[in-house]
Amino acid sequence: MIKKLLGHAHIGVTATVYAHVRLRLQREAIDTLGTALGSRETTETARSGGDEPPRPRRAGARAARVSGPP
Repeated sequence: MIKKLLGHAHIGVTATVYAHVRLRLQREAIDTLGTALGSRETTETARSGGDEPPRPRRAGARAARVSGPP
């Protein structure tokens, strides 16, 4: 297991130490998918360096940006 290779006594230590890496990789994957689907916006996390979770947005505002004007 990874925790043994890194010398951590508990898996929780490993998860805490490397959680920011996983979050950044997830946000990068989401941005890549968004680019492939034609989205012009990037996530706040990608712009800030990827170590912070994105701020929640209102669902209606997102739907209006995606669908465009009537």
